[in-house]
Amino acid sequence: MTAPMNRRYLLASRPEGRPKASDLRLDTQPIPEPAEGEVLLETLYLSLDPYMRGRMSAAKSYAAPVEIGAVMEGGTVSRVLRSRNPDFTEGEVVLSHSGWQSHALSDGRGLRRLDPAEAPVSTALGVLGMPGFTAWAGLLNIGRPRAGETVVVAAASGPVGSAVGQIARLQGARAVGIAGGAAKCAFIREELGFDAAIDHRAPDFPAQLAAACPEGVDVYFENVGGAVWDAVFPLFNEFARIPVCGLIAQYNSTGEFPGPDRLPVLMRQVLSRSLTIRGFIQREFAKQMPEFRQQMAGWIREGKVRYREDVVEGLEAAPEAFIGLLEGKNFGKLLVRVAPE
Repeated sequence: MTAPMNRRYLLASRPEGRPKASDLRLDTQPIPEPAEGEVLLETLYLSLDPYMRGRMSAAKSYAAPVEIGAVMEGGTVSRVLRSRNPDFTEGEVVLSHSGWQSHALSDGRGLRRLDPAEAPVSTALGVLGMPGFTAWAGLLNIGRPRAGETVVVAAASGPVGSAVGQIARLQGARAVGIAGGAAKCAFIREELGFDAAIDHRAPDFPAQLAAACPEGVDVYFENVGGAVWDAVFPLFNEFARIPVCGLIAQYNSTGEFPGPDRLPVLMRQVLSRSLTIRGFIQREFAKQMPEFRQQMAGWIREGKVRYREDVVEGLEAAPEAFIGLLEGKNFGKLLVRVAPE
């Protein structure tokens, strides 16, 4: 019988524009043995997230890029397969950051135990994990929605955007979601309870958005940039707050951006309308993570927050699924099931 191997995706080349499957290389190695103080982890779920596109690039960013020939990074839910660490026992399920591979070694630092009886373990990578916390922290710390205000969020059917809209409604605000396609718009309106859902692919998208925001926009949670930003920008009220979480429309761009320089127009409106625009990375609010987990878990138990997962099967499906993520093909939090629970 052939011995099981560690399957892993290495960064083969830095993408120019849209990533290609060939930018990642599938490699196999013998499964490593844990040394004293280490645990061997088996990946159950791999999270696919837009930030990974930045890690494939050598451009200066808030985090170091993945080196050529290194394992692609990513959040994971894993099972402790073998343990030589007294703090962990075999069979425990943990939140980890093992990257795009079927097995990994850890010295235990950064691992967090998960209880499958409390919530599906996959949610630790979605609504109860980094994406959910990004929505919660960015909206409540920077957006600060008040009752009666209008909150607009782009990529509203995704794991961050869907949480933003539902949290906004829990604060008494109106939630207007922007998504791609009729199915996604129906989902955020009918299943998540958004007050309005606008398809950014519609030819009259800016007019539809303006009609959905008759009293303007007080908070815009930015996940996309590009044409979506252009449609929201004229609608900002005085003192509007704009948490900038992502700019997925620009992640595959290379070189200078086309078109005229619109910075003077932006700065004039920032001044005249007293706008607050703040980019953020969720780790800035890490001290609030325990409060988030407690509050979000309660909302989920009470049915006040719902979520959707888009699960693809097998590590080999990860490259194409990731490329599709950057093009909006996923519907909900995108996960790769690497091994059965």
